Amino acid sequence: MQRIDIYPTHQHEKFLLRVGKPFLFGATFVPGGVNFAVFSRHATSCTLVLFARGQPEPLVEIPFPDEFRIGHVFAMIVFGLDYENVEYGFRMDGPYAPQAGHRFDRSKILLDPHARGINGRGVWGEPPDPTNRYQQRALLVYDDFDWGNDRPLEIPAEDLIIYEMHVRGFTRHPSSGVKYPGTFAGIRNKVAYLKELGVNCVEFMPIHEFDEFENNRVNPETGEQLLNYWGYSSVGFFAPKAGYAATGRHGMQVDEFKALVKLLHQNGIEVILDVVFNHTAEGGQGGPTISYRGIDNKTYYMLRPDGAYYDFSGCGNTMNCNNPVVRDMVLECLRYWAAEYHIDGFRFDLASILGRDDHGRPLANPPLLEALAHDPILGRCKLIAEAWDAGGLYQVGSFPSYGRWAEWNGKYRDTLRKFLRGELGQSWEMAQRIQGSPDLYAGRGPAASINFVTCHDGFTLADLFSYDEKHNWANGEGNRDGADDNSSWNCGREGPTADQEINALRRRLMKNAVAILAVSQGVPMILMGDEAGHTKQGNNNTYCQDNELNWLDWTLLERNGDLFRFFKQCLAFRRAHSALRNRTHFGQKDYTDSGLPGISWHGVEAWQPDWAYHSRTLAFMLAGRHVREGKERDDTIYVAMNMYWEPLVFKLPGLPEAEKWRVFANTALASPGDVCLPGDEPLLVLQGHIVVGPRSVVILVGRPQK
Repeated sequence: MQRIDIYPTHQHEKFLLRVGKPFLFGATFVPGGVNFAVFSRHATSCTLVLFARGQPEPLVEIPFPDEFRIGHVFAMIVFGLDYENVEYGFRMDGPYAPQAGHRFDRSKILLDPHARGINGRGVWGEPPDPTNRYQQRALLVYDDFDWGNDRPLEIPAEDLIIYEMHVRGFTRHPSSGVKYPGTFAGIRNKVAYLKELGVNCVEFMPIHEFDEFENNRVNPETGEQLLNYWGYSSVGFFAPKAGYAATGRHGMQVDEFKALVKLLHQNGIEVILDVVFNHTAEGGQGGPTISYRGIDNKTYYMLRPDGAYYDFSGCGNTMNCNNPVVRDMVLECLRYWAAEYHIDGFRFDLASILGRDDHGRPLANPPLLEALAHDPILGRCKLIAEAWDAGGLYQVGSFPSYGRWAEWNGKYRDTLRKFLRGELGQSWEMAQRIQGSPDLYAGRGPAASINFVTCHDGFTLADLFSYDEKHNWANGEGNRDGADDNSSWNCGREGPTADQEINALRRRLMKNAVAILAVSQGVPMILMGDEAGHTKQGNNNTYCQDNELNWLDWTLLERNGDLFRFFKQCLAFRRAHSALRNRTHFGQKDYTDSGLPGISWHGVEAWQPDWAYHSRTLAFMLAGRHVREGKERDDTIYVAMNMYWEPLVFKLPGLPEAEKWRVFANTALASPGDVCLPGDEPLLVLQGHIVVGPRSVVILVGRPQK
C-alpha cells in the first residue's frame, strides 16, 4: 500500500508542493521533502524564499497558498530539495503600523525563528557584505550525529564545580597552541587541562548565533573596531554560532559542537549553556529587522500602549516570554538542546524577565518558569537563574523555584568581597553564605546557591584586588558603562605595581577567595582565567573586546604557577570531602550523639564566635561524622579566617582523642607551603592553637593518626 501523504498536490514553477504539518515550527524532514512551518498571528500572507547555498539571489520564491494556512501557521511541504545546498527564509506581508505594534515589511527576507542552523556568517570577524540583503540564512540540518552511548551525565548538583568559559577566549590567544584557536574544536585540545584543574562542569557563555558586528563603536585609544564579543544578543536560539566552529564556513557547526559535548561527557564534564531569552539582536526602535520583528512583532516583544518597546533588558527590547507562543518557543528550544545536543543544564541571563507579564509586571506564578521546572524532557536538566534584570527586579533568594531552580547568588559574591577587603559588619552574613545561604534558601537546600566571587560581568579575581575603580575607556562609552560598585580594593596602589608587599597581599587575597569558595556549602563557580591570574587591566565590562583583555594567556600558568596549584588543590580538597557538599543545610545540632554539632562557629576563642560589628574574624568547624544521605563518614574540617591587618592566635576546638589536626592550607605562607595534596596534610605541631596571619585563611582537617 502506498502512502498518499508523500504525493504533491500543488506546483510552483518546477517545485512540487503539498499542505504541510503545522507542528513542529521551522524546517523538518518528511518523506521526500521538507516541511516548512512558521507562525504569525497578524501577517496577511507569507512567502518561502529558497536560495542555493551562498548565492546572492533567491533560487525561487514560493507563496504559501491560502489553503496552506492552518490557524495562524503557514505550513507547506516542498518536495525534491537538495537539502545540503539550500538556504531559506520568509517574507511576511501585513500592516506596517508601529503604534499598533505591527512592523511588517515585505521587502525584507526574514530568518526562521526555529532555524536549527544559520549560514552566511561562518567565519568569526569576517565583515558582513553590505550588499547582501539576507545576511543570516537558515540552513536545513539533519540531526544524525553518532552519539554512541553518550547521554547527559546527571551529576548531583551539590557535587558540581562550574567553570564559566567563553568559547573563543579560551583558546584564541596564540599561546594556547591549539590547531583551531577560538573554536569548539580548539576546546577539545584543552579538555585534559580542565580535568587537571578539577572542574566537572563548563558553563559556556552564549553560543547561539549572534552578530559580532552589531557594535558600531571603535576603541578611542586605538581606533580598533569593537565587536559584540560576549554574544548576549541572540539572532537565533536554536542554532550554534557558526563563527565559533572551525568548520563553520562549511556549515558543519552543529556536528562540531556535538563532538565537543560528547568528548566533555567522556571526561566526566557536564555542559551548561548560558541562554539569553530576555531580548534579541533586533534591539530597540531603530534596530535591524532580522526575524521576530518582521514575523510578528506584537507577539514576540513586550510593547507599550504606543507600540514602543519595553526595555527591561537594557538592550532595547524585551521578549514577551509569557505569551503562550513565545513560551512554547522557549520550551521547544531547550528541549531541542537537551535532546539533540545532550546539554546538561541552562543558565538563564536576566531570568527575572522570564517572570514578567506582557506589560512588564512581575507575576506571582510565572507560566514559563513553572513550565520549565515541570517539563518532562527537561526533568533532569540543571536550571540556573540570574535572578535579577535591568529593570530593577532583584529576586536573589525569592526567585520562583518550583523546587527546581538554582540561582547565581549575587549576595554570596557581594558579601565575600566585602569580607575579604576587611569591611565591617560582614561576619554574620558571611556565615550565612558559607552555610549555603539558609537565610535565602531554607526550603531549597545549599545546591540552590551558585556561589561565585567573579564572573564574566565585572572584575577578574586579579583585578578585584588591583583596582578601586573601573577603567573602561577602551569600550568607547566614556567610562560610563559597567558597574561602579565593585566592592574591590587595590591594596594601596591602582593597577600594576612593582611594590612586592602589595603584590604579595594581592596574591594572598586571591587565595583567600578561592579557599573560602571551596569550603562553602552550595555550588562553586569560577571564572575562566582566574586560576592563572588573568587581568583585564581594570576593565569590568569587556563585552566588546576581542583581544587579550578577554583571551586567556596560557603563559600565565607558568608565571602564576603557585596560584594555579592553589586553585587545583582547593578544588581537589572539596571533591575529597563530602562534608563540604551537603544536600541539606547543616543545623547547629548534634544529630548523631557524637558530642559535636554538624557545624559550629568559633572566633579567636573556641566556641565563641565574634558577631560584633567591628569583627573581622570568623571560624567554623564541620563534624564529618554528621554527613548524611548515605555518604560515608568524613574528616572534621576547621576553617579560620582573619581579615585583620595583624596576626591573631585562634584557639582550636578539641578533637576526639584518636584524632589530630593537620594543615591543608595556610594562605599566609609562601608557595609551596601554602597548600598541600588532600590526604597528605602535615601534622599541626601545637594542637591547641594556630597563628593565623594577617588577612589570611587557614584550613585544617582532623583525622585519626595513621
